[in-house]
Amino acid sequence: MEATKNLDEVCYDRVLEQIKVGRQQVLVFVHARNATVRTGLQLLEYARNRGDLEHFLWKDKEDDEPKQRLQYQDACKHVSHSKNIQLRDLFPNGIGIHHAGMLRQDRNMVEKYFSKGFIKVLICTATLAWGVNLPAHAVVIKGTELYDSKKGSFVDLSILDVLQIFGRAGRPQFDTNGHGIILTTHDKLQHYLALLTRQNPIESQFISHLTDNLNAEIVLGTVSTVTEACSWLRYTYLNVRMDQSPITYGINAHMKAADPNLMGFRRDLIIKAAKELDKAHMIRFEEKNEYLFATDLGRTASHYYINYVTIETINEHLLNRFMNEGELIGLASLADEFSQLKIRDDELDELDTLYHNQCHLPVKGGAENVHGKVNILIQAYVSRAQINSFSLVSDMSYVNQNVVRLIRALFEIVLKRSWATLSSHLLRLAKTVEQRIWDTINPLWQFSQYISIEILQKLDAKQLTPDRLLDMDPKEIGIMIHNARLGKEIKTFASYIPILKIDTQLQPITRTVLRIKLIITAAFNWSDRIHGANSQNFWIWIEDPDTDNIYHSEYFIITKKQVKTEEPQTIIFTIPIIEPLANQYYVRAISDKWLGSDTTTIISFHNLILPERHMPHTELLDLDPLPISALGKPEYEALFKFKHFNPIQTQIFHCLYHTNNNTLLGSPTGSGKTVAAEIAMFRVFNEYPDMKCVYIAPLKALVRERIHDWKIRFEERLGKKVIELTGDFTPDTRAIQSADVIVTTPEKWDGMSRSWQTRSYVKQVALLVIDEIHMLGEDRGPVLEVIVSRANFISSHTERPLRIVGLSTAVANARDLADWLGIHGTIGLYNFRPSVRPVPLEAHIQGYPGKHYCPRCMSMNKPAYQAIRTHSPNKPVLIFVSSRRQTRLTAEELTKYLLNDDNPRQWLHMPEHEINNLLTQIQDKSLRLTLSFGIGIHHAGLKDRDRHIVEELFVNQRIQILVATSTLAWGVNFPAHLVIIKGTEYYDGKTHRYVDFPITDVLQMMGRAGRPQFDDSGKAVIMVHDVKKNFYKKFLYEPFPVESSLLNVLSDHLNAEVVSGTISTKQEALDYLTWTYFFRRLLVNPSYYHMEPLSDNADEQTTLNTYLSAIVQRSLDELIRATCIVVNDIDQRTLQATVPARIASHYYISYKTIYMFSQKLTSTITIGELIDVISSAHEYAEMPVRHNEDELHKTMIDRLRIPCRTQPQFDSPHFKTNLLIQYHLSRLEFPRVDYITDLKSCLDQIIRIIQALIDLCAAKALLAPCILCIHFLQMIIQARWITDPDTLTLPHITDRSLTQVFSSYLCQLIDIKRETLTSLLDAHLSATQIDDIYEYLTRLPQIEFNYKIRGFWSTNEEIRPLPTNVHADQEYTLQITLKRLNRIRRNDFRQLTTSPVNKPKDESWIFILGNTDTGELICMKRVRHNEDELHKTMIERLRIPCRTQPQFDSPHFKTNLLIQYHLSRLEFPRVDYITDLKSCLDQIIRIIQALIDLCAAKALLAPCILCIHFLQMIIQARWITDPDTLTLPHITDRSLTQVFSSYLCQLIDIKRETLTSLLDAHLSATQIDDIYEYLTRLPQIEFNYKIRGFWSSNEEIRPLPTNVHADQEYTLQITLKRLNRIRRNDFRQLTTSPVNKPKDESWIFILGNTDTGELICMKRVNQAIRAHTTVSISFVTSNKIGRQRLTLYFLSDGYLGLDQQYDFIIDIEPSSLQTQINTELDSLADELDQRLAALE
Repeated sequence: MEATKNLDEVCYDRVLEQIKVGRQQVLVFVHARNATVRTGLQLLEYARNRGDLEHFLWKDKEDDEPKQRLQYQDACKHVSHSKNIQLRDLFPNGIGIHHAGMLRQDRNMVEKYFSKGFIKVLICTATLAWGVNLPAHAVVIKGTELYDSKKGSFVDLSILDVLQIFGRAGRPQFDTNGHGIILTTHDKLQHYLALLTRQNPIESQFISHLTDNLNAEIVLGTVSTVTEACSWLRYTYLNVRMDQSPITYGINAHMKAADPNLMGFRRDLIIKAAKELDKAHMIRFEEKNEYLFATDLGRTASHYYINYVTIETINEHLLNRFMNEGELIGLASLADEFSQLKIRDDELDELDTLYHNQCHLPVKGGAENVHGKVNILIQAYVSRAQINSFSLVSDMSYVNQNVVRLIRALFEIVLKRSWATLSSHLLRLAKTVEQRIWDTINPLWQFSQYISIEILQKLDAKQLTPDRLLDMDPKEIGIMIHNARLGKEIKTFASYIPILKIDTQLQPITRTVLRIKLIITAAFNWSDRIHGANSQNFWIWIEDPDTDNIYHSEYFIITKKQVKTEEPQTIIFTIPIIEPLANQYYVRAISDKWLGSDTTTIISFHNLILPERHMPHTELLDLDPLPISALGKPEYEALFKFKHFNPIQTQIFHCLYHTNNNTLLGSPTGSGKTVAAEIAMFRVFNEYPDMKCVYIAPLKALVRERIHDWKIRFEERLGKKVIELTGDFTPDTRAIQSADVIVTTPEKWDGMSRSWQTRSYVKQVALLVIDEIHMLGEDRGPVLEVIVSRANFISSHTERPLRIVGLSTAVANARDLADWLGIHGTIGLYNFRPSVRPVPLEAHIQGYPGKHYCPRCMSMNKPAYQAIRTHSPNKPVLIFVSSRRQTRLTAEELTKYLLNDDNPRQWLHMPEHEINNLLTQIQDKSLRLTLSFGIGIHHAGLKDRDRHIVEELFVNQRIQILVATSTLAWGVNFPAHLVIIKGTEYYDGKTHRYVDFPITDVLQMMGRAGRPQFDDSGKAVIMVHDVKKNFYKKFLYEPFPVESSLLNVLSDHLNAEVVSGTISTKQEALDYLTWTYFFRRLLVNPSYYHMEPLSDNADEQTTLNTYLSAIVQRSLDELIRATCIVVNDIDQRTLQATVPARIASHYYISYKTIYMFSQKLTSTITIGELIDVISSAHEYAEMPVRHNEDELHKTMIDRLRIPCRTQPQFDSPHFKTNLLIQYHLSRLEFPRVDYITDLKSCLDQIIRIIQALIDLCAAKALLAPCILCIHFLQMIIQARWITDPDTLTLPHITDRSLTQVFSSYLCQLIDIKRETLTSLLDAHLSATQIDDIYEYLTRLPQIEFNYKIRGFWSTNEEIRPLPTNVHADQEYTLQITLKRLNRIRRNDFRQLTTSPVNKPKDESWIFILGNTDTGELICMKRVRHNEDELHKTMIERLRIPCRTQPQFDSPHFKTNLLIQYHLSRLEFPRVDYITDLKSCLDQIIRIIQALIDLCAAKALLAPCILCIHFLQMIIQARWITDPDTLTLPHITDRSLTQVFSSYLCQLIDIKRETLTSLLDAHLSATQIDDIYEYLTRLPQIEFNYKIRGFWSSNEEIRPLPTNVHADQEYTLQITLKRLNRIRRNDFRQLTTSPVNKPKDESWIFILGNTDTGELICMKRVNQAIRAHTTVSISFVTSNKIGRQRLTLYFLSDGYLGLDQQYDFIIDIEPSSLQTQINTELDSLADELDQRLAALE
């Protein structure tokens, strides 16, 4: 006590000494929180007793401003409101206190007022010296002993603390010196003097914390072996001090001599720490190979900064999965983090009071031990108890700082163990502590700052939970709380508690795997002041209540926008299921922050039907490798670099090359499926040389790769024409017609095959190869499904064989796919195991923890580097990542690891000077950096040149590493020994979440490892989120079943089929569904498609019919609502396509888009509104909005030409589309290269979208909008605004100031002279650039335009100039003459554009006739360029040349061309001509029929027969002079007709064997069958005739020849008998013409006199001739007496070569009055009989 008193007096004297001089401030440092108060009070007491108090008080000087005095008064006022009593007492006397146990606001206040000089003496703990920089003139250290709770004794103040405290003496800018005073006992005086003067070294304390730090490094990935840990330890200060002062760390001289570098000592330290961590299960330590692996427990400890002693405690006590909340708080209280707390005698009474009054849960051990005290303080903190003891306030503050992370860590540990109940308890407990609210009270207490305590107590008393409040009316609530005014407000606050509504859909994948789809919608109201401005977080998991297991858990974030718009969010995941099935699972959605926010949804398995077990895989037979000579053609063999087929190709060779069976090949990536497709094509080349092969690849990159390969191998070497058919390149019809192989994408072929009836090349397809057919289950799957279904439908209706070959990875349900493809039995079905690879693949799956994607990806970098060093140190490596940004980050991280290696250029396999030369050509900065280390970057955002250089370097193995986006796996085939998949998720811009790659994508990426011909083995490392590791383990080795995704887009495809005429009723729509793969899978796995039994006793067929009927009706209802189809008013069943539907189908856009266009298209639409409408198209709903792009959009919006009319949604794909379009039109630079790729994707679709809009405007007769759309189309193609000077579309004219050089519009510059142009631009551009502009101007179309009107003003058609008068409501034709004035070259018809992103396009024109006064569009017609020029080339192929100089632009001449091309079956140069031909044929039949009747009326025999022959020619699409056998199917080559020595009519009775012997060498068996079937169906008519009439008083029937009376009526009585068998459809006239419509057969009888050329009579027989048919033809004999030869013609109106002609003689005698009377009376008697019969 004496020593303490002396210390206090000396301290006071030193303080007083300092403050007396110049009003200096003093800091007094003590070593306990309570010592600050005690010292302050002691100083105050001494000052009062000794009369020195005035020196401590703040006094204003004379030069002080009044403002400072006011500030001091405010300070006194603020301090008086402090809850700290001692501070309130000390401050007015110029003394302050400061320590960590004070409230933050009090500490801040003390710091502020000390810095202002209001406090003269501040007593504080040593922590202030290390924390806030608060200098003073003098510092006093009062005592040098402090209590160490860990050691349980007093220790000396460290010299570091002394130096740090002394560092606070002397204020910069105010003092020239400072005073430091240390007060200690006499025995310690020399010790501190020595330390201050000698400056003893600072020693490391790292060993005491080595275990926790080693765990952190292992978790981080820095350390993975003992060797790396020893290397890591070398970088610590500990290592430096161990080397300098070994004895301090227990290293004696002998140990130092034996281990001079201390390698062994460091190793022992690491191994000891590793064993301790392994014992605590924080790492896995393999002592044998010294590997260190992080565990979930270690990661949790590192993340929440928990030491290993606490983890050992948790391991010891956390054994029961049903612990209650009291036990959980008790467990948290045992943490080592609280071990330094002490039990003080003066605290026991208050702790006991807190225990009895504030603790809701039992406290084990009471307040007499540390963990009991911690438990009480935790509960008191939650209860918001008022604590009096200053030390308890300090301890509670410390406890609450640590307990939350401890409980969060416990929650994560339990969640990893999949304990459902305990996870729920711990999450609720964590929120209880964070919110300081017990979960037993009303959750509305969380709004206590907004709702009064009184109201909350009333709500508690009435037990009005938020659920009950939301169901009540505000008035009821007001009555219950006795405050009507607050009823509405209380209900509003109840709606703020975050609740999620969850709907579930179950989809069984296999019998052991269930896919669950959660559709999550916010069921609460958002308030920025309550929820903030960003998002709310939830934990979602699936639990089994019977076993208390969690099968899947996920951290879910819902944004403010998603809550406001009630936008549903979708989560899809898979969980295991075990038979027998549980009754139900629970889906729990619990807020991460809010109490009372807990949603439970029950998943019932009552109606769940599991799919059947899948058939076993195809066994790979042990066959000798088949040599390529088996192809039997040297030209085929020369195409391959190898000599033998691989085992899979050997096994399937016979089926592919020697049969026409449909084939499904399921085998791993890299097993040679492309060669299998080529083998199937070779069979088509051999057997059906005039037919086509179509190869469908899922990506344009794959199409280009096949084109590049087959153009060389097939086209150059085999002479087979190969064409590309994609959105980037669409050849004309002539090119498609002449092609042998068409390589296309699914969407393009779907669009082309929709009009299969009119596109002959679609029906000429003999082989359809679909690569990656397993993508049926992906987003683009419905297109593949429709293509195959339509192909089967076409084949069945055209009766032409169509072979389908599907290429796939190994799938589980291959039998279903095979059945759908028409593969019966096992011939054609080859589904090999995933392990069957020509090159063995070794896969390693590694799990990585972490809720957030980017940090998780970062943690994969070091393991990726190690994987390369381990598995492929010298061979090529492909690293797949999810985004372009990740390619850069990954490559740069690998570069950093290389820099720490002994050989940083080990992955670069080329001389340094070569790579330096290449680096000068690289534009991308990151690529330039990484390439110098042998690491390449590859993604779609690179410049073409950069990408090409990288590809060449990697393929030629000049660089070893290539980091690429996942799309590369589907594109160019790069060889690699090792593939690393760095993360299996990607950012989905639509849902703004990271979602999993499809399993097919992961398999495709893995397939790039160990490619045949390049490697003899391959390795793959798949780095996944740890929670998904088991899923990938299962399905990377077990095939995934392929399901249909047709239902999602069924409406669009039904619309297309209704338009094409395939579907005309609901029943036909149901029939159409039976052709689909969806129908096959529905029967096998009904629960996947949510087909549930109608009732317990409903049979399967009834359920199926009801389900199918419902989905078809739903789709049809959608189309009806969208005004795409209508139901016929008469029969109430026929479906008819509307104009919008036809537009949507033709332009391949969604019915949703065309409906939206119909709704928003008005006569007053502006360009800004038009851009909004186009941007809102459904086609742009998938436009990716990448991470943080919404922030970029906020800056980009300032540069838009047309501002947004409403507040935009910056993360909307439609808003982004609007941005892209406007930036494109303004040619602005994008802030990221990703936007250029997105713009190209946008422009790929926008042309057809605008064309659809133009057609819709025309259909609605909207003149101004139609012209606006056309102008917008021009703007898009030219990448300029229409308001810009049109000279900006010229090349190199990018600066608006340059346009002022031209004084004319663009159209006036077309004839400019080269010299004039040079003089204008010479000062601004180079000669080459001026040449480009001149070339551009000369190629612009110069069109001369004339027009007249044609029509009827009287009896004759006239052509008159305008203006003129016309009749009302009558059709007229504007006859327009166009003449191109400038010279035409081959490519001049490509539209010119200087836009760098637009694709080339043929120029075309649109004529619009409208009334500007009314705004009505009268008619519109599209005109493709240079049809008149095409006509000049087409005329050379006409059979009948023009007799006069034709008008090539005349519609009549074009009709002549169309007819002759039709009769010659010539290929049109463009697909437009086919449409025109159909329009022509729609009218020509009735025109010819009218001609026939006119000839008959004029008694012209020869012209009438010629007209009938012409009608036959039109129907059969053949000339009558051609051999009539050319009308047979498959007989397209004239040389084949020479095989037949007979006419068509003589072949009708031919035997099948005879026909086969004639054609076997030329046609296939199927084709011969088609011809035989055609011949048997031709009409075989037996013909007999007699003459009936009066020769005397009685009517007679006589055979011919005979005598007749002159000028008298006779009747030819003809009997027809059909000899061949009649079936239902045999009366349809047969034709092989691809464009003619079906027509019933009919016949024409003509009686004529060939000598005089007179047609006597004609009769049509429009009914089918069945077994026996009698026809009567009446005619009047000539009045000339004598013998006459008459001819009876029996003519078909459709068949060529089946006409019959009979000549007969009649002798004409003088007329007889009696017979004439009898003849007339006979006709009258007949008429009388008919009338009597009618009366009866």
